[in-house]
Amino acid sequence: MVSADQAFAGRSVLITGGLGFIGSNLARRLADAGAQVTLLDSLLPQFGGNLFNLAGYEERVRVNIGDLRDEYSINHLVQGQDFIFNLAGQVSHLDSMHNPDADLEINCRSQLYLLEACRKHNPAARILYTSTRQVYGRPKFLPVTESHPLEPADINGIHKQAGEWYHVLYHRIYGLHTTSLRLTNTYGPRMRVVDARQTFLGLWLRQILNHEPLTIYGDGQQKRDFNYVDDVVEALLRVAVTPATEGQIYNLGATDPVSLLDLARQLLSFAGTGSYQLVPFPAERKPIDIGDYFADFTKIRTAIGWQPAVSLVEGLPRALDYYRVHHKHYW
Repeated sequence: MVSADQAFAGRSVLITGGLGFIGSNLARRLADAGAQVTLLDSLLPQFGGNLFNLAGYEERVRVNIGDLRDEYSINHLVQGQDFIFNLAGQVSHLDSMHNPDADLEINCRSQLYLLEACRKHNPAARILYTSTRQVYGRPKFLPVTESHPLEPADINGIHKQAGEWYHVLYHRIYGLHTTSLRLTNTYGPRMRVVDARQTFLGLWLRQILNHEPLTIYGDGQQKRDFNYVDDVVEALLRVAVTPATEGQIYNLGATDPVSLLDLARQLLSFAGTGSYQLVPFPAERKPIDIGDYFADFTKIRTAIGWQPAVSLVEGLPRALDYYRVHHKHYW
């Protein structure tokens, strides 16, 4: 059987949001597999794109500094691509509430630009879209399966749900080869850590290395699941080369959900230093917090045999070590 990596050798791949956290890790893996990789990224400072994420790979991938909202560029970039990993997006929940128009443009309109470009210029491309657990809102039962009601708690969740369903619809109506993955908390090297726009865990890494107390909202008993970025990349690649997954939506998740308080204690233990503080939820955060969340990923495990390989015990020290060495590129 041909491995996922072997299937990409010599193939043309476009990654939107390719200089960001997941996109850059995916790009490096694909370059190692022998793919011809093109990255599209706006490098707008609030979205996490970082040229250092390509350190050592600058000559092995092609970078296009541009915006997914530019439909003319997208019409050109999709042509000739065998695979398109559509990772570009606005992921901050608070930013979506403060600036819903920008969230609409990035997470809805630009998704239509890309899908229309593929419909017109490259309907054979295999398209992977990264959605989010946020489409579920506050869980009504745990673990959350793909059949859970969709009741987003914020503007970002609504727009990501729309982007996801555009991909489903274009598969059903036009036959585009799309699949969506609903990601949970992804962490690891190359994520944005200057603030909590991508994930609070990134900010925690910065706080601990700056000898600042970790900030935990509420009582810290909220349970969440976390995926190390290599596991997410593995899921993307394996789904991309499995035709039976086309038109489907899958949860990612972990086997070891953990309370935020226990997560903080683990992180401090691995760091060998630091402290945490429990603080009340800010007024603007409390209404959009979803409480406990962890996913059932039986559907994707059944479809492609995927399950996370990197536990928090392995992943947290790796992330800490990366930022200890490279913090000047991310602070």
